[in-house]
Amino acid sequence: MTAALVTGASRGIGRGIALALARAGLDVVVNYASNTAAAEEVAAAVEETGAKAAIVRADVALSADRARLVAEAYEAFGDIGLLVNNAGVAPAVRADLLEAGEESFDRLVGINLKGPYFLTQLVANRMIAAGTAGRIVTISSMSAYTASVNRGDYCVTKAGLSMLTKLYAARLAEHGINVYEVRPGIIATDMTDGVKEKYDRLIHADGITPIRRWGTPDDVGRAVVAIATDLLPFSTGQVIDVDGGFHLRTL
Repeated sequence: MTAALVTGASRGIGRGIALALARAGLDVVVNYASNTAAAEEVAAAVEETGAKAAIVRADVALSADRARLVAEAYEAFGDIGLLVNNAGVAPAVRADLLEAGEESFDRLVGINLKGPYFLTQLVANRMIAAGTAGRIVTISSMSAYTASVNRGDYCVTKAGLSMLTKLYAARLAEHGINVYEVRPGIIATDMTDGVKEKYDRLIHADGITPIRRWGTPDDVGRAVVAIATDLLPFSTGQVIDVDGGFHLRTL
């Protein structure tokens, strides 16, 4: 495997994944939606490792952008062995489940769920046509199974990604394409800056995670590298929790 397409790679977890893959020797397509300077910084950091980078601006919620993203990714590197569906957004405003409106719901479904669903379709068909025994990874969240009633739209989209993984894993296994869900927990990114004080208390004082520290984008990146370097060849449809043990039920 020589090249990966990482959506939402200009910041946060996506940035961590892109750099981890580059350090493992993969060339990286750095997809981003709006922050050109950040994408260029990530691309430069990728190339400092000796890997190659290509930057593609595209909104995964838009059909035309998805098609162009895939076309430019393949044009840049000839073949894509790994797709990482990472791009995602949180609600602009957290709203109680009984009061939340449709605008935020539609936005999150478009970016967080519809985008990965149909981008995976595009890349999977390319992999099948090329005979590529590729890998597809979707970055979800512990919110796939943890109810947060002030951001129901976010939780619903992340739960949908879990089924996306199962569906594509079942469909693509016959083509030698394995599909995985990497499920981060509390990760230090700009998305979690606004709740830092809350989670500092939950992690360090209350022990909400057995491993009492924040996760990092590199923690998630390392899990993706394990998949990219084919360390899990007899697994597909698997959920890989990167959450400090949050998913454990303890007494």
